[in-house]
Amino acid sequence: MVKMKEEKERKIVLTKPLTIDSESNSDAYKAPNLMQRMLSLFKNVRPGSDLTRFQLPPLFNLPKSQLQCYGESVYCTGSDLLSMCNNGESPIDRFISVVAWTISTTRPVTFGVAPYNPILGETHHVSKGNLNVLLEQISHHPPVAALHATDEKENIEMIWCQRPDPKFNGTSVEAKVHGIRQLKLLNHGETYETNCPHLLLRIFPVTSADWCGTVTIRCQETGIVAELSYRSNSSFLGIGGNHRVIKGKILDSSSLKVLYEVDGHWDRVVKLKDTNNKEVRVIYDAKEVLSCLETPKLKDSESVWPTESAHVWGELSEAILRKDWEKAREAKQEIEERQRKLLKERESKGETWVSKHFVVSNNKEGWECSPIQNTVPAAPITAQ
Repeated sequence: MVKMKEEKERKIVLTKPLTIDSESNSDAYKAPNLMQRMLSLFKNVRPGSDLTRFQLPPLFNLPKSQLQCYGESVYCTGSDLLSMCNNGESPIDRFISVVAWTISTTRPVTFGVAPYNPILGETHHVSKGNLNVLLEQISHHPPVAALHATDEKENIEMIWCQRPDPKFNGTSVEAKVHGIRQLKLLNHGETYETNCPHLLLRIFPVTSADWCGTVTIRCQETGIVAELSYRSNSSFLGIGGNHRVIKGKILDSSSLKVLYEVDGHWDRVVKLKDTNNKEVRVIYDAKEVLSCLETPKLKDSESVWPTESAHVWGELSEAILRKDWEKAREAKQEIEERQRKLLKERESKGETWVSKHFVVSNNKEGWECSPIQNTVPAAPITAQ
C-alpha cells in the first residue's frame, strides 16, 4: 500500500494489482470469509434483478475502484505485449500478438468481494514507460467507463467504452460487459476491435468466479478474425472440472478458412496450432505476464487530480486494509452522501454533467465515446 497524507487528511492509497498468484502472496489483500454473508446478502434479491444500483457494504469490497481494475488490465503486465503487437513483421504475426495481448487483459476475480462502483466523473490516470492510460466514469446509472491510452513512441492508441450489466439469477450472478474495445496500431494503419467476456459468479452448489462467453477480435483492414470461447466446466455438484479454459480459432473472414486453432487456459498457458503444418507453439504464458506484479508508485502527489480513484476512495481503502469496518462504513457513506448532494444541486440548477475527457453519446447502438485530446499526458502515478 502507498499512502500520502495532506491537510484535511487527504489520502491517496494505491494497492497491489490482481495477479494469478494473489492467493499465495502475503502482501495481497485477503478478504474475510464471506460465504454466509453472501447468502444473507442475496436472500432478499429476486432472480432477474438488476444489480447496477445494488450497494455493497465495505466488507464485500476490494480496496480499489472498478476503474483501477480496468486500468490494471492494460498497464500491469510482466511482459511488453503491446510492443510485440506493433513489431510483428506481417499482418498475421501482429494479429496473433493482439490475440495474446487480449487474453492478458483477462484478470483473476475473487468470489465474495468486488471493487467499488466508480462515482460520476471519477478518473484513473497512470503511466507505464511510454504508455499513458486515462479512464473516466462517464455514467453512474448505468455504470459506463471510458478508457483512452496512447504510446507515442510505439504509435499505439486504445479506446474502450464498456458497461457492465449484472443480473441475479437465483443461484448465480452474471455480469455481461457491453461495449467495444479498440486497439490501433497506427504505424500499420490497423484497428483491432474486440468485446469482453462475461463474468459469472456461482453461489450454489459451490462458489466460484469465472469468465465465460465468446470474445471476437476483428481487424477490418486485413480481414482476419479470431473467435475465443471462455469456458469453465465443472463436474457434478460443481466440484472439480476444467476451469479457466480458452478455446478458439483464427480465420480469414473472406474465405472462412481456419488458419490457427487456439487452446489452453487463460491463467496458465495458451497454445496456437497451425492448421496447415500442424505446428504448435505457446503464444501466451500467464505466469510471465500476470505474476509478481507490483503496486503502482506515486511520483508526484501535487499533480494528482481530485477525481483520481486512489484519492476518491483513499480513506475507505485504508480502512478496509486495516479491517476497520466501522471507519470503512463511515467513509463509504460520506462518499455516497456527497454524490447525492451533487446530484440534487445539478437537478435544482437544471444542469447536466459533462465529461471532461470524452465526447459521449448514448443511442440505440449503445454507449459510444471518443477522447477529446489526441494523446494522454504522462501521469503522476507510475506502474512498474
